[in-house]
Amino acid sequence: MSIPSGAHTSIILRLELNKEIAVFGSIATAIGDSGGDIVAIDVNRSDKTTTIRDITVNVFDQKHVELIVQAVNAIPGVKVIHVSDQTFLLHIGGKLETTPKTPIKNRDDLSRVYTPGVARICMAIHEKPDRAHSLTIKRNTIAVVSDGSAVLGLGNIGPEAAMPVMEGKAVLFKQFAGVDAFPICLNTQDTEEIIAIVKAIAPSFGGINLEDISSPRCFEIEQRLIEELDIPVFHDDQHGTAVVLLAGLLNAVKIVGKQLSDCKVVVCGIGAAGIACSKMLMAAGVRNIIGVDRAGAIVRGEVYSNPAWQWYADHTNPDRLTGSLSEVIRGADVFIGVSGPGVLKVEDIKKMAADPIVFAMANPTPEILPEEAEPYVRVMATGRSDYPNQINNVLCFPGIFRGVLDCRASRVTEEMKLAAAKAIASVVSEEELNEYYIIPSVFNANVVERVREAVIQAAYDSGVARKPQPTASKQPVNQY
Repeated sequence: MSIPSGAHTSIILRLELNKEIAVFGSIATAIGDSGGDIVAIDVNRSDKTTTIRDITVNVFDQKHVELIVQAVNAIPGVKVIHVSDQTFLLHIGGKLETTPKTPIKNRDDLSRVYTPGVARICMAIHEKPDRAHSLTIKRNTIAVVSDGSAVLGLGNIGPEAAMPVMEGKAVLFKQFAGVDAFPICLNTQDTEEIIAIVKAIAPSFGGINLEDISSPRCFEIEQRLIEELDIPVFHDDQHGTAVVLLAGLLNAVKIVGKQLSDCKVVVCGIGAAGIACSKMLMAAGVRNIIGVDRAGAIVRGEVYSNPAWQWYADHTNPDRLTGSLSEVIRGADVFIGVSGPGVLKVEDIKKMAADPIVFAMANPTPEILPEEAEPYVRVMATGRSDYPNQINNVLCFPGIFRGVLDCRASRVTEEMKLAAAKAIASVVSEEELNEYYIIPSVFNANVVERVREAVIQAAYDSGVARKPQPTASKQPVNQY
């Protein structure tokens, strides 16, 4: 069992207590003195001399677990039999299962679901392949595809280790938007192989969600698949982050009384997410964006070997600022962090324009902790759920895919992404809007439906929706 530093989880301590020696109060005291929070106590079994108890305790990290176990083991008459991590228990056997929509109760049911009846459906699709959208799971199913090369903040940990994340993504699709999703982790990191595999499996799916594929390969993989497939392809690490970022920023600038078009924005971390966020901000009207990476600012007019950086240099930094983050941030209205922990200092924030907006989205540790930044910023956002204003992709991808599936869009356009961002921002009413509430909760029931509606309308306006648009006088046609 290994719990990342900064994470919060709970464990179950299974203890054997000698009734003649041990008193439960001493156990509770030892756990409390070690900083543990007891949330449940269960008696597993008991006899005349011993009791087996399961104690659920909230913990912070692996060192905290070891401290609690050591303290409990030191109590006379108490033996720690086993330590279970609740998060690990939740993942045993995976988080998904396949459930039939139609039960097979008799031979007649069997003949319809399978042979001979299914042959009629096969031939109907053979005659008109488009019918697969209504007569198969393609209608409501997304592939969540990863090669395990850039998983969360863990790096290149491989396809097997990426599976729990992709399973979780599939659970979120179903929970929030009713979209069936399946994790597909590929044992290759070759760009051409990934493109070929996704194209080969595409007939089974209504859309492709690319996930945790490292930069710069992710750019080519996504672009090629968009061009070569007739179903939506969406790299969530890029566009999901960008959509939710823009949603939060649209509300943040309202609070400080500024216009996006007038803001100087510094983006720290020019990888997949940083470039996508910058493109989204430009599409929303931001004209002055300066990108900064480890080597400093990306400068217009310079030549870069990385094609993505070359594009970035050609389209940003109009004043050709040079230098480190600390140098180019002077006078900036907005800081966007998609880099790593601790790169933004209080001294940097003090150099920003009045009422600075800071989105420090590195996970699990942001570019600057809110506690450090709060005295100097007007609006603060992170990627974490334990602080206000969480920039979380879950606000975006369920509603976007619900929308593209429902109108059978062939792709996700820039107009659809902008519409999604505005829809998310609109969930926060003018009365609710404040420095600590610029973005709705992922559990807000209005988010998915509002994003879905906005995406569908934008898809029709963009000309990529293939399902006939319903009108007030005409009910939707059942596309059989």
